[in-house]
Amino acid sequence: MPGGARETGRTVTSRALAILGAFDAGHPRLTLTEIAERTGMALSTVHRLAGELEEWRALRRGADGRFQIGRRVWELGQLAPDPLQEVAHPWLQELLGGTGENVHLAVRDGVEVLYVDKVYGKRAVPIVSRTGGRLPMHPTGVGKALLAFEPGWFVRSYLSRPLERPTPRTITEPGRLARELAQVRAQGYATTHEEMTLGSCSAAAPVLAGDRAVAAVGIVVSSWRVRELPRLIDPLLTVAAGIAVDYQAAVTGHRRSSH
Repeated sequence: MPGGARETGRTVTSRALAILGAFDAGHPRLTLTEIAERTGMALSTVHRLAGELEEWRALRRGADGRFQIGRRVWELGQLAPDPLQEVAHPWLQELLGGTGENVHLAVRDGVEVLYVDKVYGKRAVPIVSRTGGRLPMHPTGVGKALLAFEPGWFVRSYLSRPLERPTPRTITEPGRLARELAQVRAQGYATTHEEMTLGSCSAAAPVLAGDRAVAAVGIVVSSWRVRELPRLIDPLLTVAAGIAVDYQAAVTGHRRSSH
């Protein structure tokens, strides 16, 4: 349950954070009752703290009475140092310019992929990923690219979980998925065909720091254009490698001036 289960002796800070944590990509707008249910806190407590968070602009209440995350939280988020997104964004734009397709950047967070950036064109196929959103790892191209470069113990733990099946094409058999991840690691990129969403396919490449993936770059096209994916692999790999070099330079303080 987001925000944690019902507890005793929780501090005011933990309760306020639990309220903010009740919101996610699947629940961007919540009523007080829904917040109480998702946090396990008493409705009276949620009412009081939500009012304080609204006053501080961490929450914003709409005309229908539902709450959503306020701009103050967004402002604070902009202060968080993020060299990965900063160095990657120009590369994502370059890939979009060269292909005209949706491009996104994701990192692993727990057993999910967290999308940290996205660029897209007017004619690109609609996709379910959104900046700040999360999706399972195994049905997504970026997720497979990340998972393939995780330590063996993590992969085994992931495959031992009950795996979500968003579409009939999603690969959920542990043995088959393990073989595909080994292939991804060997060839340096991953592909999917209608595994996360019917009507779309993808290719993704890891942003490597040594033998670990710190992020993955993905590109998505309509399923009827799946035969075009192979021509996108080389530019995708070039961009992932470029981001890796610039990211390493950024974190070591030797940023390249241009690419």
